[in-house]
Amino acid sequence: MAQQISITIDGKTIQLPVLEASEGNNVVDVRSLIAEGVYTYDPGFLSTSACDSAVTYIDGDAGVLMYRGYPIDQLAKQSNHLEVCYLLLNRELPNQAQYDNFAASIKSHQTIDQQFRQIFNGFTQGAHPMSMIGSAIAGLASLYHEETDITNAEHRILTAHRLIAKIPTLAAMAFKHGKGEAFVEPDASLSYAENFLNMCFGTAGQPSSVSPTIAKAMDRIFLLHADHEQNASTSTVRMAGSTDCNPYAAISAGVSALWGPAHGGANEAVLNMLNEIGDESRVEEFVNKAKDKADPFKLMGFGHRVYKNFDPRATVMQESCHAVLAEKGADNDPLLKVAQRLEKIAREDDYFISRKLYPNIDFYSGITLKAVGIPTELFTVIFTLGRMPGWLTHWSELMSAPYKIARPRQLYHGESKRDYTDITSR
Repeated sequence: MAQQISITIDGKTIQLPVLEASEGNNVVDVRSLIAEGVYTYDPGFLSTSACDSAVTYIDGDAGVLMYRGYPIDQLAKQSNHLEVCYLLLNRELPNQAQYDNFAASIKSHQTIDQQFRQIFNGFTQGAHPMSMIGSAIAGLASLYHEETDITNAEHRILTAHRLIAKIPTLAAMAFKHGKGEAFVEPDASLSYAENFLNMCFGTAGQPSSVSPTIAKAMDRIFLLHADHEQNASTSTVRMAGSTDCNPYAAISAGVSALWGPAHGGANEAVLNMLNEIGDESRVEEFVNKAKDKADPFKLMGFGHRVYKNFDPRATVMQESCHAVLAEKGADNDPLLKVAQRLEKIAREDDYFISRKLYPNIDFYSGITLKAVGIPTELFTVIFTLGRMPGWLTHWSELMSAPYKIARPRQLYHGESKRDYTDITSR
């Protein structure tokens, strides 16, 4: 017999079914409460399951993150971003022929329409790249709106391939526009990460020269950010998608949500913190400030809201981070020396150990991107690039089954009914 819980409202007992999860916590189905004139109250939706999903599973207490059942550490060490994109979209890892076809499809969609590129001319050189990316993705609807049927599975796959292919190009174009440099065309002979790096740091008309170490680290950053369950931006994509809007508009809504410093700006906050500390000689001073409850200073990039034990993504990102630092010569950069000193303290100091304030993915990805030469304002764009397959997978999952338009309720605390009075009588 299925589990149920009982709830009594005004003397009436109501049975609520408990829905079983394949992993993690079961959930109480409260949908019948609306017939009793009662809603649940859950600010921030911290205790609410708003959908069914078979994409990603997180157990924050145990430090577990799985894409389609595959542990993130196995994928990060043995797979690559494009293979993970295929896994998220298709539920299974590809065989060689499937992977080759998928990679070829992505490469065939990398180029941005020449006329569409003019959208970047509408931005000043100092415009934030996230504003350019959000606008450009929304603008893609103008190219594909009439030919995109969201009820057609093949159209949804084509949309996913287009966006996974074009987001590195758009990101690199935003980077080049900010520097006032000419765009570099996509190169189909390069891997996904190599192509992105070449479009960012290469020169138009010149052959590519991308470090394998840097390319591997960048690919791992993309892979580790590919999905993270029902976070703010993913939930935004799902909520927007529930209106049957154009998919490019739904993804653009996700970009806007990710732009928030409380969500996608965490690795940027790490670099801002390092700049505030400034020099390796001041690390202990700021560590003591962080320990002082009366001091508002916080060390960014340590601990995690979801992961209460350790961040499984950080464990594998640490390896790539150290490899990049070794190749780039971290001793020549005072901020990277600050980061290395902070990491050492966090792993040895009882204050950090007892409170599980371990370096998280944002700490290592921020340092890595700094070492690669990515400007701080582009960090969230890199996050957008990595998260694209996750957003598209959740949007497609929503579209693939019966769904309702999202309509959260509220606990009203406003005025009761009042009668209007003429302005001369107020």
